[in-house]
Amino acid sequence: MTGGIRGIRGPRPAGTGGKLDGTTRPPLLRELLLVTTLFLVYKFGRLFANGHESLAFRNADRVWDAERALHLPGEGAIQQLLLHGETLIRTANTYYAAVHFPATLAFLVWLYLRRPAHYLWSRRVLALVTGAALALHLLMPLAPPRMLAASGLVDTARVYGPSVYAATPETDSMANQFAAMPSLHFGWALMVAIGLIAATRSRWRHLWLLHPLFTLLVIVGTANHYWFDALAAATLLGLALLAVRAPARSTAPPPVPHALGAPPLAAGALR
Repeated sequence: MTGGIRGIRGPRPAGTGGKLDGTTRPPLLRELLLVTTLFLVYKFGRLFANGHESLAFRNADRVWDAERALHLPGEGAIQQLLLHGETLIRTANTYYAAVHFPATLAFLVWLYLRRPAHYLWSRRVLALVTGAALALHLLMPLAPPRMLAASGLVDTARVYGPSVYAATPETDSMANQFAAMPSLHFGWALMVAIGLIAATRSRWRHLWLLHPLFTLLVIVGTANHYWFDALAAATLLGLALLAVRAPARSTAPPPVPHALGAPPLAAGALR
């Protein structure tokens, strides 16, 4: 009888110590502080890369020439598709300005609540990608194609709105406009899709890949990024995925302790 009682154990609540087993959430306050700190380090770290405009434009010329040498489709071809209608280009600008961070935040919140092990995996991967991106911003400042005269592209956000950047890079105290490579818009969007595909088992889950696809078309079509920026982000993400071990596949949410005195549900009841 004693052995039977000892064998019935509820899940260990978060913050009580012990190894996370895929059903225990890490402490919420710790995660909020950690994610906020990582974001602020990245945000202000980008600003330290300011002041290298000449190098940023030289790098932009090199990237543009390399893409043409490889016969990649011109970014202008995508922009022309978006410029077919003002509503379409405004929608693309809004997607660029408003979807990137909220979508990633919503992704992490959902994983934290429903798939704790996948949350830890995704948070670690995103932290690695973001840290590597910051290093690349510092090592290789890059002017976006909207600033490159040779590209002949339109700065769609400035012309049609909405825009997240100041009118001139020199007066922009909130963002470094010379940090085009890699594109974290694309890198984060790709991780959101990969993370949701890994954490769910719906037959429609691969449709999440539409998010990075739309993001890619938007960042290129609005002339905020080159194809190489997305390629660099995908490469960094691939390396991070290799470095961080993925959790075992699971679709069940964290178990909820049964009420005091109530019998536990049968093992098959929640499947």
